[in-house]
Amino acid sequence: MNLQVGQRISLIDDNLSGVITKIVADEIYFSTDDGFELSANRSQIIKDEAFDVAIPEDIELLLTEKEKVYQNKKIPTKKLKGVIPPMEVDLHIHQLTSSERGLSAHDKLNLQIDTARHKLEFAIRKRIQRIVFIHGVGEGVLRAELEYLFSRYDNIKFYDANYQQYGLGATEVYIFQN
Repeated sequence: MNLQVGQRISLIDDNLSGVITKIVADEIYFSTDDGFELSANRSQIIKDEAFDVAIPEDIELLLTEKEKVYQNKKIPTKKLKGVIPPMEVDLHIHQLTSSERGLSAHDKLNLQIDTARHKLEFAIRKRIQRIVFIHGVGEGVLRAELEYLFSRYDNIKFYDANYQQYGLGATEVYIFQN
């Protein structure tokens, strides 16, 4: 499989995709849609054919013209005062799988819990301090399972996420770093 920097790829055994940033032998480094830098072995990835886009030959000319248009305009930026926004993980089933067909309620719940565990472990490894798990309101089964999962970790604290931003259906996790 011929891979290039800038090409979109997905992991075979995980729900992760991104754009290749560097290739070193069989190790492929890529940036996820959430902005995380990860690496995987060449045998663990596939090309995202749906995202292949033909780049016009005169792209440099188009870009310089666009830069001239926006050169004199100032874009206001909002500065955060030491606040790093939390990582958000949407656990709604339609966000986790392309098709729910053939999945029982138990299978869906297991997929959601496995995703939550995977993202929590990822955040602990990458030293991300705050995560918001968006689970929705529903009957409260997923929320109860998440609370049970979170209670098994000594280094985290969890509580309802910001109501104005997420409503009732989200839990924020704070990870204490050593």
